[in-house]
Amino acid sequence: MTAANPVPALLDLPPLTAGHFARIEDKIASLLRTRSDVVAMQGEALLPLEAAIRAAVRPGSTALNVVTGPYGETFGGWLRSCGAEVVTVTAPFSGAVRPEQVADALREHPEIDFVSLVHAEAATGNTNPVAEIGAVVREHGALLMLDAVASVAAEPLLTDEWGVDLCVIGGQKAMAGPAGVSAVAVSDRAWARIAANPQAPRRSYLSLMDWKERWIDGGRTALPHAPAQLEMLALEQAADRVEADGLAAVIARHRAASAATRAGVRTLGTLTPYVTRDGDAAPVATTLRAPGGMDARELVAAAQAADANVPVQAAAGDLAKEMIRVNHYGRAADRSVVLASLAALAEGLRALGAEASEAAAAAEAAGAAWDGIAA
Repeated sequence: MTAANPVPALLDLPPLTAGHFARIEDKIASLLRTRSDVVAMQGEALLPLEAAIRAAVRPGSTALNVVTGPYGETFGGWLRSCGAEVVTVTAPFSGAVRPEQVADALREHPEIDFVSLVHAEAATGNTNPVAEIGAVVREHGALLMLDAVASVAAEPLLTDEWGVDLCVIGGQKAMAGPAGVSAVAVSDRAWARIAANPQAPRRSYLSLMDWKERWIDGGRTALPHAPAQLEMLALEQAADRVEADGLAAVIARHRAASAATRAGVRTLGTLTPYVTRDGDAAPVATTLRAPGGMDARELVAAAQAADANVPVQAAAGDLAKEMIRVNHYGRAADRSVVLASLAALAEGLRALGAEASEAAAAAEAAGAAWDGIAA
């Protein structure tokens, strides 16, 4: 990028070598606190999520699927299409699943050999206690697949310590990186399960085993295909920035943004946090329940009319009329962004004729909550 040309140079880059690709994977492994193999896959995180399920789940097996949001519901469909019997454990989208629920399901169905779980659901604003659930699953002996796309760099993620066998991340949320590349950490137990599954994809874009045989087993010296260079370089920069800022500081910033948003909303009144317990609230996004008789989409439109730059949106699907989502991940996990979001919501409420406390009061409550964590 030059003063005369403000557009960054994205063409005619030197080739991304196998060694560089491997170093990027190693940086992701360090971020995930894992010694397992990490495969960087060249697509949005749904690619490794589906790849992991189709690799490790075989016809006739029994899987436990934990549903606390829309992604858990998606996993159930994939599991059934693999020929698995699916046991479902659910929790209201306003909370989290409890480890006791998982333990009860495993006790009632000892044949379960695979568990799928979302760490944090940005779409619904909740987060699950993975450390405790992982201990239950490990004692049972099942494989654990974790969707950590919305939790990586926003809250602790200890892949090996928690016994996660397949841990999938994306770079586009708390890491503030690209959406077009993702990664999955694969434990030795998971590789053994995949190798023994005749239905696991082979010679396919969904194949994890192709990566193992053509990339990992060869010492990561020759890439199996042309890499998605721009996305991989952006992922590396995102990981480097997290390391430079300090992972603990980045996590604290996300926790502060969540706490500040919830405190400010409670001070505003009228709106209420959709996730009721603070301990169940995801650090990447705060979901709000629109007041009775008000369409959440209309409130979002009014808030954006007051400030078009705030990361406030309506939920998707069946929740669109009742749920508002305030994103505070990546660079939006920032005190000024939180305060601007609260001010816009206050203006939106007043524009629709609803009562709301002054934005200054909400800002004061939010600031105190922020300082209580980020200080």
